[in-house]
Amino acid sequence: MPQPNSPEAVGFSSERLDRAYRFLDNAVQSGRIPGAAILVTRHGVPVAPRCFGRMYLEPDSPPIQSDTIFLVASVTKPVTVAAVMLLVERGKLLLDDLVCSIIPEFGNRGKEEIKIRHLMTHTSGLPDMLPENQQLRERHAPMKEFVRRICDLELHFPPGTNIRYQSTGIAILGEIVERIEGISLPTFLRREIFQPLGMKDTSLGIGDLPTDRIAHVNVKPEEQKLDWTWNKPYWRNLGAPWGGMFSTVGDMFRFCQSFLNGGVFDDAPVFSPATVQAMTTDQTTSMPDIPQHVKYGQIWGLGWRLQPASGWSYFGDLISPGAYGHGGATGTVVWSDPVREMVCVLFTTQPSASSEGLLGRYSNLVAASAI
Repeated sequence: MPQPNSPEAVGFSSERLDRAYRFLDNAVQSGRIPGAAILVTRHGVPVAPRCFGRMYLEPDSPPIQSDTIFLVASVTKPVTVAAVMLLVERGKLLLDDLVCSIIPEFGNRGKEEIKIRHLMTHTSGLPDMLPENQQLRERHAPMKEFVRRICDLELHFPPGTNIRYQSTGIAILGEIVERIEGISLPTFLRREIFQPLGMKDTSLGIGDLPTDRIAHVNVKPEEQKLDWTWNKPYWRNLGAPWGGMFSTVGDMFRFCQSFLNGGVFDDAPVFSPATVQAMTTDQTTSMPDIPQHVKYGQIWGLGWRLQPASGWSYFGDLISPGAYGHGGATGTVVWSDPVREMVCVLFTTQPSASSEGLLGRYSNLVAASAI
């Protein structure tokens, strides 16, 4: 009889899951990844987290622990979208509201027709980043300046006619929360999502998190000298709605599992079932003005990207059609598979983990471990 929370008790093959763990261990031992933490679950029950490598870039660094905090990068995006969706379910706005009805200065240069829905589905026509993104970071610009610059942008295409990944649109979603609620996005997230879900080690921006538990991203040697990159106080404190969240694998499991539970975790109802369904349902295929060849393999819910996701190496090939998740440029990926009732949270500190296919290969190993 398997022990409680053993892989077999949860619904995994120990042999296949060990193969997945060895894959990560080998990646760390070979120097391809400095550090990583992984948590996998089935039917809402987690297998004990596994940790590999070191927290910092120095050889004598302490090891990654199960409560190590990671900069999750763009895994932040569906969390920011979820904040706006709380306003939708509370009757404070509609997905088809024009953004300029909330942020009047946004309504220029073709942006007058952008709806909140467009920002959540990467169909707004906004660019991914501001042209002067690096210069703003170099001089430690506050988030309000990023928002002001985004309000002056010209569009790459008319809203609703194409799909192109856009971090700038997520920044505007953060501004919408602040204008409607009268508080900062980090404060809203902490009060309305993180605290109710018991995500005690999660924050948009570093906030009050202990710095000695935060893993360092493996930035290039020349970037380690700069004062505006991922490991430096400026970025850690900026609280970018598109990529500035810090979390642990255990906390992120709570967020993901709440979606599989219909918006509830540990009897705490955070999201309505209707919100969960909207965020995890294909929103882009039915958009009439997007060419079919663009829609193929690029399916978005609200904030979440859906499988199949051709061109994205984060999810691998074996999770179920309709599964959803997100990846981050610091080497992170989360996905939820409703068919198998499975969650996978993998945080690394290696930015090239996605482009080198490591996250996708690992996702395949985890998906193949389900029995």
